Amino acid sequence: MQVTDPTDPALNDFVGLTDVVLRRKSEPAGGLYIAEGAKVIARAIQAGHRPRSVLLQQKWLGEITELMDDAVPIYLAEPELLEAVTGYAVHRGALAAMQRPELREPAELLAGARLVVVIEDVVDHTNVGAIFRAAAGLGADAVLISPRCADPLYRRSVKVSMGTVFQVPWTRLPEWPEAATLLHSAGFHLAALALADDAADLAAFAANPPERIALVLGAEGDGLSRDAIVAADSVVTIPMLNGVDSLNVASASAVALWALRGVASASTATS
Repeated sequence: MQVTDPTDPALNDFVGLTDVVLRRKSEPAGGLYIAEGAKVIARAIQAGHRPRSVLLQQKWLGEITELMDDAVPIYLAEPELLEAVTGYAVHRGALAAMQRPELREPAELLAGARLVVVIEDVVDHTNVGAIFRAAAGLGADAVLISPRCADPLYRRSVKVSMGTVFQVPWTRLPEWPEAATLLHSAGFHLAALALADDAADLAAFAANPPERIALVLGAEGDGLSRDAIVAADSVVTIPMLNGVDSLNVASASAVALWALRGVASASTATS
């Protein structure tokens, strides 16, 4: 169906999708998130997520139609109308309003896992998406996020992750110390990636790693909270040179996961 009026009620799912507006739309139970681009939309559907409607340019119609059930409404629009509706330039030409799935219980994700990533209070959507991409590419079994961490299904997070937020199982943890109790009861060693005088060198920690590791990553700037550090079994650091004290949290996650690839490989071999 071709649409020419940006105020058409059929487009309500897509109106004004700045991060602030999207946050308001996505938080309620039974809410939505937006998948952008044919590749990301395909990964969302492959993960079992249900599209509610699609808004796209004509040139993407054939590729998107192949992914959709006949019951999903597809709206065609010119690029100028897409920008007028959403509030930003839609570079990848296709948007799908997806029904938000229910979060799984942490214990379900931890069962059988060997290496998981815990993200505490990272509020930048780009960093969250990049951490998911590292987790997928370097073999983490799951990602668990704190109550105040940015939503992995925000449009920017999904885009930066290249759709791996649909590939890596994830859910939210409760606050500390309840989160630590859940992880410890599942047999995980909590390794907090942080700066501390008594922190273990990452290479030394990875040389003789615990059997099951929860790698805990902290917020931009402030790093991990005191509660997270207290809950940790080990504090681990990435040695730096030239007066640089730390890496961006997403970069640090990739370095740490690469160092712990032996744990990740063991998980893959036993799954």
